Order: sequence, then structure tokens, then C-alpha cells
Amino acid sequence: MRKIKIYDTTLRDGCQAEDISFSVEDKIRIAHKLDELGIHYIEGGWPGSNPKDISFFKEVTKSPLFIRAKVVAFGSTRKSGNPVRDDPNIRAILESKVEVATIFGKTWDLHVRDALKISMEENLELIYDSLAYLKSNLSEVIFDAEHFFDGFKRNPEYAVKTLKKAEDAGADWIVLCDTNGGTMPHEMVSIFEKVKKEIKTPLGIHTHNDAEMAVANTIMAVISGAEQVHGTINGYGERCGNANLCSVIPNIKLKLGLNCITDQQMGKLREASCFVNELANLKHWRHQPYVGESAFAHKGGIHVDAVRKNPETYEHIRPELIGNRQRILVSDLSGKSNILYKAEEYGIDLGSKDTATRRIVELLKDLENDGFQFEGAEGSFELLMKEAVGKRKKFFDLQGFRVIVEKRREDEEPISEATIKILVGNELEITAAEGNGPVNALDNALRKALEKFYPALRDVSLVDFKVRILDERKGTEAKTRVLIESGDKEQRWGTVGVSQNIIQASWQALVDSIEFKLNRDIE
Repeated sequence: MRKIKIYDTTLRDGCQAEDISFSVEDKIRIAHKLDELGIHYIEGGWPGSNPKDISFFKEVTKSPLFIRAKVVAFGSTRKSGNPVRDDPNIRAILESKVEVATIFGKTWDLHVRDALKISMEENLELIYDSLAYLKSNLSEVIFDAEHFFDGFKRNPEYAVKTLKKAEDAGADWIVLCDTNGGTMPHEMVSIFEKVKKEIKTPLGIHTHNDAEMAVANTIMAVISGAEQVHGTINGYGERCGNANLCSVIPNIKLKLGLNCITDQQMGKLREASCFVNELANLKHWRHQPYVGESAFAHKGGIHVDAVRKNPETYEHIRPELIGNRQRILVSDLSGKSNILYKAEEYGIDLGSKDTATRRIVELLKDLENDGFQFEGAEGSFELLMKEAVGKRKKFFDLQGFRVIVEKRREDEEPISEATIKILVGNELEITAAEGNGPVNALDNALRKALEKFYPALRDVSLVDFKVRILDERKGTEAKTRVLIESGDKEQRWGTVGVSQNIIQASWQALVDSIEFKLNRDIE
């Protein structure tokens, strides 16, 4: 079976994306995570370009803990007029102490003429000299044929000449790059097949996503004979990004049936995607294919009924293969199948003919018509279901609360204070607390009042707070929906509240958050 080598450039090309900045420690941690994933080549950066990349190579070579991956240094061919052994970029690659280097060279005559401003022949010399010198000092050298597809379309004879120079110089791999990201899949196949007739060196593919074709072009290149695939985790990269390895890898392994990483490693794909997003301080893309939270989420009643009988009806793969999971959503589109699935998930005994099931469906549709949304608030929905069958426990009763927002000086932030009166059993508790806003003050006061009765609430924290105006035309009289995400040491859950008063909507969501925790812990 053909084995496709996976080459990750998240730490170099991915870092060129807007809003992405990894520290040296971040890059080391990501490199280890990529190694666990079974990535064959990890491009650590351009050691001659910035202090951060220089530090990365120093750190990563001090304690090489990599099980499988080869760490790669990136750079360009020597500059015109520089002897290759004295070229700063070439020297920086060798000083990085890696055994594998990737250098890019110009293959589009437009770039040779307008960017480098040298002759076509001299450019061929730059490619040959750089690769031959590196190959004499390193165990493996990869040539990135920059702008190859644009160059081939304009001047195929010259573009191929650059590849032959790389081959003559002893390059172990020649990687065809769609640097501007504008190639179409049919062009990819046609050009790749023509190159294969001219070049014997193993070929790779490096695509960008400017035409939303990076993954498609990568797969077409593999079908056409590419044996090395470049990309980044989550598709990070300059402009519109690079080929997304979180889609490329499962497409190669599960769709094409080709070997790239093991089944066990494939099961870590979602984990790796989320890990890199966390270190990049970016929210995980919910709708990302394969690894997104919504990738295997079902909402329509007909869909849910079908996947309960056979998941294959609406799922192209088993989500567990890439570390994801099936999710059933609840909304005004839900039917009894959605409710029964969620009841089974929550351990609530419902029959399909149970009047409680019909009542939950009707109540759900009425509440969503009023502005509630339970797709991101499954904690509130579980409480709703438990209440419908008489299994929701009540842990306290509100006797009243007051929230004061006071601004004393123009140049100071307002002060928020909440006072709350609750009854727990027969004991009345009156508590006050401050916060950095009225909702935070109310949250602090409620927790402060309850923690002495329910110490487990000390582990609960508010993770996220979202507010949405439901009818902007009504201005300040519009209904407000508040979605809260809470968590403890073991899990996270969402709750929702809706009211024309933002404090009341927040209160509803806060109460559900605490009652969800207590209902789960005290059963």
C-alpha cells in the first residue's frame, strides 16, 4: 500500500496567519503534540529570519523527545552574488543542527524577472548550488517549488527546468507549491501528470486556500501521485490559509484508503486541533469538517430518527475514528426522536408514547418561539426534561434580590453590588457581594449564599457569557437572550435565560447553571 508522508508547517507557514503568534514554549508543545499525532515532518520555522525561530531550534535539539517526526528547518535558496557556503540563510539552516531542510526557489519566470531581478539561468544556479550544498551536509533536503502552478501555466518549459535542476542537485523531495492558491482541481491533475513524466524524484504538494481549493487540490495531487503532503493544523496560514491537515489526513486515510498515520493516532485528531487552537488563543471553529463540534451534530427530527436507527444514514464516517462524537441537538425543529435520544443520554426513562414526551416537544417549541435556544444550553434542557417527569430537585427558593450600580466619578468605573435573600430548607440566608458588573455581582452573591450549604459549588466557574438582542427594532425594550457556559473540574454545561430585562434573563441562566450542577451531583 502507498504510504503518504505528512509534512506539517503550522509552526512556520501557520504563524504567518493574521492573529496567530506562538511563543517558543507554545511551538515546542505543539511540536510534541504533532509528534504524538504521527506527523512525519514538523517544519519548525526559518532559523535565519527571527530570534524566536532560532530559539526554537536550540530548545528542540537540546532534548529531542520526538518519537517519529523529523524536525525541519526552512529557508530560501542563496541570494544572488553570495557564495553558497557564506550565504547567511544557508548557514543559519546548518547552524540549527537539524538533519532535514526545506528551501524554496523561484519557478515562475515572472518572479525571477520582477522580484529577484536576475537572469533565468542565474536562478537555476541558485537552486542547484543551494540544494547541492545542503545535501552534502544534511541527510535529507526538500525543494519547495514556489509558485510552480502559476509558473507552469505561464512558462511550462522553464518551470520544469527548475525542477530538473533540483533533481540534479540531489533533492530528496520536490514539492509543487500552489503559493497563490488559485489553481483549480482539474488543472492540478493535468499539471501533476505532466510533471511526473519529466521528474523521477518523489513529488509532494503544498497548497494555499485562496480559492477554497486547498484540501481538494491536495487530494487530487495525492490521487495523481504526490507522496508527501504539506499543510497546517486547522488550515492556519497567510491570507486565506493553507491546506487543513485536519481534513486532509482523514480524507487520505478514510476516503482514499492510503496509509499515512495509524488508527490510534487518527483518534487524536480532534484533540490536536483543539490543542493548537487553545495555544493560538482562538475559538474552535464549531462547523469545521471532521473535528468541529457540529461536524456530527443532528438537529432535524427526520435526521435524528434515522441516525438512531443507523448512524450511517447521515454520517459519512464514524466520528470516533477522528476523536469526535455524535451530538443530537434540540430546537423547534425537534421531533420525538430528538427527545428520546436526549432522555437516553440523560438517563431519563421516557417511552415514545409517553405523554411527557409530547409535552416536552410542545413546551420546547413554545419556549423557542419565545426566544429560548437550547442548542447551546443543554443544561437548561436537561432540567426542563427532568421537570416534565417530576425528577427535577429544587435546592433553594428565591425570596428576592436587589442589584445596585453606582457611578461616583466620571473617570471611574461604576461599582456593582447585589444583595440576595434565599431560603434553603427552613434557613433564610441574606448575602451581599460586589462584582465587575451587575450580573457578576449577582452571580457572586448567589454562590456566596449557597456555598455553605453546597460546598461543591466552589468548583464551579463561569466560563462564557453571551448576550443577544432578539428584536433590535424594539430598542431597549427588546427581549434579551443570555447564554451562560459554566464548568467544574470534570465537565462544562450551557444554560439559557430570556427576558426583556437583562438581569432577569441572566438570573434564569445562573439559577439553571447551579441547579444543573446540584441535580447531577445529588441524585
